[in-house]
Amino acid sequence: MFKSVFRKYLAAFSVIICISFGVIVVLLYSGLDNYAYDIRGNILEDTADSAVRAVNSYMSLMNRDLEYLLTNETEQMQSNVDVWAESSESVVFLTDTDGNILLSSSNYISDGRPVPDGVIASLSSGKNEYKVSTLAGFFEDKHLCSMKIIRSADDSADIAALFVCASDEQTGELLNSLAGTLLLAISAVFMFVLLSVFFISRKITEPLKKISEAARAFAHGNFEMRVPVKGSDEVASLAVAFNNMADSLERLEDTRRMFIANVSHDLRSPMTSIAGFIDGILDGAVKPEDREHYLTIVKSEINRLSRLVSSLLDISQIEAGERRFTKRPFDICEMARQILISCEARIEQKNIDIEFDCDQDNMWVYSDEDAIHQVTYNIVDNAVKFANNGGSLSIGIHRSEKDKKVLVSIRNTGEGIASADLPYVFERFYKSDRSRGLDKSGAGLGLFIVKTILESLGETIQAESKEHEYCEFLFTLTESRSGKSGRKKPQNRAKKQAN
Repeated sequence: MFKSVFRKYLAAFSVIICISFGVIVVLLYSGLDNYAYDIRGNILEDTADSAVRAVNSYMSLMNRDLEYLLTNETEQMQSNVDVWAESSESVVFLTDTDGNILLSSSNYISDGRPVPDGVIASLSSGKNEYKVSTLAGFFEDKHLCSMKIIRSADDSADIAALFVCASDEQTGELLNSLAGTLLLAISAVFMFVLLSVFFISRKITEPLKKISEAARAFAHGNFEMRVPVKGSDEVASLAVAFNNMADSLERLEDTRRMFIANVSHDLRSPMTSIAGFIDGILDGAVKPEDREHYLTIVKSEINRLSRLVSSLLDISQIEAGERRFTKRPFDICEMARQILISCEARIEQKNIDIEFDCDQDNMWVYSDEDAIHQVTYNIVDNAVKFANNGGSLSIGIHRSEKDKKVLVSIRNTGEGIASADLPYVFERFYKSDRSRGLDKSGAGLGLFIVKTILESLGETIQAESKEHEYCEFLFTLTESRSGKSGRKKPQNRAKKQAN
């Protein structure tokens, strides 16, 4: 019954609401009970006080005692008692000190029994002027009573007792009326809150349901489904994050498929060439004087396969944490010069203008020398590969005083990287040149390896590019404080123009 989140929310909130309203009803009913009795008691108390004052005033004005008034002013006294009873919706009766009823309101039905002695005695001692009771059995059911003693004109003795009483049923009727109104109001509020909880819970759980459906679609390989985003709350943020994840998964799936296609091509092409040349040599189709030429091609293809396998192994080792880095001071300027020299033949072939700009002739950094050589060579190799004929390639190495880092920038002119591809150039298997027109041997792993190595060493790298103009990669290295410092030379520029 409660398998879905929506039903759980609805059931939980319903229970909480019911308990909350139950507590409120109990507390309010208890408060109303006390309030109703207090109101009713105050009315009876005020009536009794007014009646006693009226009797005392009447005796004072007439200069007569109570017995005379009851005997000679019976009609007037009865009229007063009936008014008091009607105004307070109660029964009013007057007794002597022995409890015998001397006068009562018209709505009181007397059976001739006196008020028990204990009630009058307790009243004379100043106790129990207001209480709920049967008056020691005088009434069959409980009454709310206000009782007052009437004293003589000279205040020397008790001469009578005045009782103003109302049945407890009347107070109960008032209380039930108030409780009914309260329950009606609470029921209306309960239904409103329950409907609100229903719609709010559905609004919260509906996106979660969509996310669940999308996740099941992802499990079956469908990465095209997206979750609608409504509002700007936490659920909307979750939907946005889920859609971003879906975009990443879809892009990863695309690059995976592309990688498989690229690797398949990169493996099949050299293996086909190798097999063809070897078969030609073994079958005698290749002349003996041409064997060295074709064996050189076979060696080149084997080296190409070796580089691909090495790249895959590098990724596997780095991600598994098996590659260990040994940091020590080394000269990054000298390393960059040696890498440029190793690319000299290709630089001259494409007639590329070289600019080398560093703060000093020698700048020492603290990192893994072999790993940084791999990073720098990879970026320089790409810069030469994608530079336009007659273009330029510049390497800048500068010190940042702010964070004690050395910033290495490698920039070339050429086609650059499209703005749509720029955010993904460091992703695994990604190739912006999908036609393989420029990069015929890469598998989209080089820049991913570069970024992974630098991040493992605690460094950063970023790419900047303007399509059809330039592309620049910038990465940081930690400056060595114990390494040797070269001769100070603010602007050292070495240009080489291939002839």
